Order: sequence, then C-alpha cells, then structure tokens
Amino acid sequence: MEKVKPEEEGTSPEEPPARPAWSNKAEYILAQVGFSVGLGNVWRFPYLCHQNGGGAFILLYLLILLVVGIPLFFLELAAGQSIRQGSIGVWQHFSPRLVGIGFASCVVCGFVSLYYNVIIAWSLFYLVNSFRSTLPWASCPLGANHSQPEPECAQSSPTTYFWYRKALDVSGSISASGGVSPALAGCLLAAWALVCGALIRGIKSSGKVLYFSSLFPYVVLLCFLVRGLLLDGAADGVRIMFTPQLAIWGDMQVWRQAATQVFFSLGLGFGSVIAYSSYNARYNNCHADGLLVAGINFLTSLLATLVVFAVLGFRATAVARACVARNMEMLAQLLGTGALPTLGPPTLDPVALSPPQYSAWYHRLPPELGTALQGHGITDCRLEDEMNKGVEGTGLAFITFTEAMTLFPASPFWSVLFFLMLLNLGLSTMLGNMQGILTPLLDRYPTLQRRAALFTVLCCAGGFLLGLMFVQRSGSYFVSMFDDYSATLPLVAVVACEAVSVAWVYGADRFLGEVEIMLGWKPWGRGWRPWRVYGCMWRYSSLLAMLGLLLASLGQICRSPPTYQAWDRAQAEETRVPYPPWALAMLILLIVVATLPIPALYLRQLAWEWQARHRQQGAPPRGERELELEEVESPADPERSANGYLPVRTQEPPGRAEEARAPLRGGAK
Repeated sequence: MEKVKPEEEGTSPEEPPARPAWSNKAEYILAQVGFSVGLGNVWRFPYLCHQNGGGAFILLYLLILLVVGIPLFFLELAAGQSIRQGSIGVWQHFSPRLVGIGFASCVVCGFVSLYYNVIIAWSLFYLVNSFRSTLPWASCPLGANHSQPEPECAQSSPTTYFWYRKALDVSGSISASGGVSPALAGCLLAAWALVCGALIRGIKSSGKVLYFSSLFPYVVLLCFLVRGLLLDGAADGVRIMFTPQLAIWGDMQVWRQAATQVFFSLGLGFGSVIAYSSYNARYNNCHADGLLVAGINFLTSLLATLVVFAVLGFRATAVARACVARNMEMLAQLLGTGALPTLGPPTLDPVALSPPQYSAWYHRLPPELGTALQGHGITDCRLEDEMNKGVEGTGLAFITFTEAMTLFPASPFWSVLFFLMLLNLGLSTMLGNMQGILTPLLDRYPTLQRRAALFTVLCCAGGFLLGLMFVQRSGSYFVSMFDDYSATLPLVAVVACEAVSVAWVYGADRFLGEVEIMLGWKPWGRGWRPWRVYGCMWRYSSLLAMLGLLLASLGQICRSPPTYQAWDRAQAEETRVPYPPWALAMLILLIVVATLPIPALYLRQLAWEWQARHRQQGAPPRGERELELEEVESPADPERSANGYLPVRTQEPPGRAEEARAPLRGGAK
C-alpha cells in the first residue's frame, strides 16, 4: 500500500490546489506599487496640477489622500489578507448578498484591460520606431510633389501628424471604422503575449517580472529629471508648475478631479489590491504596507510632475523663442515698408530678447496698436500658453513630450528610454488588472485552479480578439470612450458599496477587531485604540466622499453631453465631436453592465433565501440537530465563516510551515 506524503495528509481529491504565496515581501510591495503607479501618474497628475492651481492642487490631493484614500486602501488590503480570497470571495464572506461587488470589480477590470493593453501596444509601436538614427516624427514628410512638406503636417506639427496619420491612421469619426491596422494589431498581439508570459505561472512568474517592470520606470524618471533640469527653460516650467493658486479650492470641480485622481491612483475598487494582498502571510503588517505604497505613489506623482514640467518648460522656451524671432523679423519688415507707424522695438538685438521680455513689451503697447499687430500675424509669445497645449493623456505622451525629445541631443536614445518606461508602467498595471480578474474567478470556481495556466492563456487570447476593436482606424475613439465611461462611475459605485458593506453591514468595529487580532495590535493606555479612527472614516468621511464623487460625476455627464476628440484632416486640428446615438447607447451599456452585478446578485440572493424559508415552512418538523446542521451548511448565513468556500491552504515560503497550518480566516478550522 502506498504511503501518503506528509503534505498530502488531510486533503481530498476534491480539494483545490494549495494557494500560492509571495516568495518574499519585496515582490509583494513591488506588485502593489507597480499596480498603483501607472500611466496616470505620468500624464494625468501633472496636467491636473497645472490646470488646478499648481501647489494648491497638490495640497488638496494630499488632504483627500489622507482622509479618504488611505482608509479605503487599508480596508482592501486588510480584507484580502485576512480572508485570503479574491474580491468575489471577500465580499461573499462579509455577506452572500454582497457577492455582486466582486463580480462588478471583475467586469470593470475586464473593460480596463481591453483598452489599457492597447496603450501598451502604442508604446511598443513608438519604441520600435525609436530605433532610427533620425526619429520619424522629427520633421514633416514631403507631399505629393516631393518638394514641399505635407500640408496637413505643416499646418499642425510633425509629432501630431505622425501620431494621427502614421501611428493611428485615424478616421474622421467614430462611425468610420476603416479596418484594422496590421502594425498596431501586431503590437497588440505582442503586448498580450508579454502579459500572458508574465501571468502564466501566477504570482510566481509575475513577481519576478515586477522586479524590472516596477523599478525600471524610476531609473528612467531620475535620468529624465537630471537631464531635464539642465535644459534651458526647465526652471520656468517648474516655476509655472508649483506657483500656488489657493483660490482654486473654492471650485468644487477641482475637488472632484482631486478625489478622482486619488481614487484611481491607488487602484481602489478593481479587486487587484485585494487579490495581491490575499497571497500574503496572515500576520503581515498590511497597515504599514498601505502607508508605504500610498506614500510611494504620491512621491512618484511629484517626481513625474517635476520631470514633465522641466521638459515641457524646455519645449515651451524653444517654441516661444522661435515665435519671438519670427515676430521680430515680421516687425522689422513692416517697419521697413512703412506698413506700421513709428514703433520702438523692444531691443535692437532680437537674439538677446527673451520670451518674458517680449511678452512684457507686447502688453505695454496701446490697444489699437496691439490690434494692428495681430492683423499682421504678430502675436504674443507666452511660455504659459505653450505649456497649456496638449499636456493631458495621450497628447502629453505621444505628441507634446515626444516633440520635446526631438530637441534633445541624441534624441533616439531618450525616445527609447521614454517608451520603455511607458511600456513597463503599463505592463505592471496591466498585470494587476488581470489579477483582479483571474484571482477571484480561480477562487470562486475550484475546477479552474487545476487548469489555471490554460485559463490564463484563454483570457489573454480573448482579450486580444476583443481588443482588435481598438486597433482599427477609429479605435482611438473607442479607447477614449472606455477610458472615460467604462470605469469611472462603476468603480466609484463599487467602492461606495465596499464602504457600506464593511461599515454598516458587517460592522466596522467587528472588522477592526478581527484586524486587531490578525496584526497583533495592542491598545494604548487604558484600552484606547487609535486605529478605531478608521471605523469613523469608513462610516462617514470615506463613504460621504464616494457618494459625493458619484453624484458629481453623474452631474458632470448630465451638464456636459459626452463628446470625443476627433481629428479633422481638412483643418489639421483636433475637434470635439458629440457621440452619435449608437455610441451613446454603447457607453450607457458599458456603465450598466459593469454595475449590474451588484443589484442583480443581491436580488438573486434574496430570492434564494425566500425560497429556502418557504421550503422550511412547508417541510415536516425535524429534530433540532437537523436544523442546526442546515443552519451551519447554508451558504446564505452571513455568520458562516467560509460562506460555501473550501478551506484555503496556502503555499508558504520555507520557514513558514507552521503558519501555513494555522487556522485561516475564511476557511474551516
């Protein structure tokens, strides 16, 4: 008779494989940092700072981070670590009626993953094109006559033309498909292959990938910071960036934008934070982890902001100086021909004239003379005006910042570094998005755990096929739609439901008591527990903030009908265009599909409980022992620790075997 191995004692053929665990603490921290620090830190946060009061916005962001962001982030970390399940299992543990929260998180992660990997594909496309002695977006191509630049490029800029006409080959509207771009489809396939390869062995493989994908962007940012601060005009960019405008605090729209940025920068509601923390050792200090990750995230946003505005200050200075030189040349010609009355120029040496000096001279002119100059095409050349152009989202990464790098010495080298950074930022966030899908479903359906690798490959293959919609000529418009509407409202609703579930359904004090035992927290003097402040935040400040953000987002949509930014080839400029009716129906469907699991599964559970009670009332009397067994086995019982889940066996690193055999929260003892 074959002997049973010690590690197999107490298991059954029906029990799922043991749950994996992080090899070490560094991998876990890198995973959380890699997921929370993404493209938004590089191209969204700097834009919001500049548009909303500079240093005033940073202070507002920090305030909301402390009062709302960190408490909710800690809630997700503690829930995942204590229950050791994905988002579906965590919320079913709190109450079977809340399982829809986990499914809604999975749906949102699916929507985000579809378009987020397209951004990685765009970065791959630019990365490949950066390996040239002369960057292809450094100058305009020749037109049909091979003697003059392409008119569309000459009217806009080389980087804008390359982005819309070469990279995207964008159509004129969202309704004109135009077919799939083979080059972008190949890049999308490569992006999904990278994601699949990193996830194929779960956190065992993705943890190793994160050593590079999470740390390399910091190396690049520091390189750009040193190089950027040495550029002419960098100081002006930083000055413009951090000039505080405290009056902006009176604008509620700024509060909404700051709260939204805090919300998305920490990755709340995706289920990825819960998934990553569920692979932790039970007694890990998740509170310290939350403070560390949130702090790194905030400092990374500040670092990226310094880099972006140092480089944009250099670009704005170069553009403004070219503007001054052009205007001074035109002014000299007009004065020489007598087309203008006698006018004292700001200086006799146009080369020595700086943009601020020219701007000050221009604004001192009499109004009628200023109007006459504008009629001849002589305008102001302000650094601030150039800094405001195209500094958000893809416009920052693929147009404005790309244009600035063409002015660098050895520009192909810096371009390779920049798009490698974008690739790694996107990849580390993408791995978190996919874990927000895979972990809850693998935990929910044990049969999938035995085929986890195959399930991962099928998910990535499905993501690639569905993602082909985003690499057609109108695909960038769908990326904007998904980015604006598929995640914002559903995620705010998910996090609001999370706060309600813990604070008012399960009980904030009850949950904090369990966390207190898990982390070994001890009361301070006479039983005072300072961490109870988290309970107040979950009940009131965080919940009210989420509800306020939800209402503000809905109000913003109602006040401003949804539009998208289209490329007008005739005018060679970007224009805001309203969505056609079918596209409006599609974006509404995205919001409904993402939030529908919450009420639908809540009502389904209520119906199941009503049927169970109805059957009990019509059944013949049974003994007390049978009723006790039925109560224990009912997955509808909120007091049942596992709520229908099998015991969670966790693979622990060497030296943690005793902890692995300890009773786990969310599993049978």
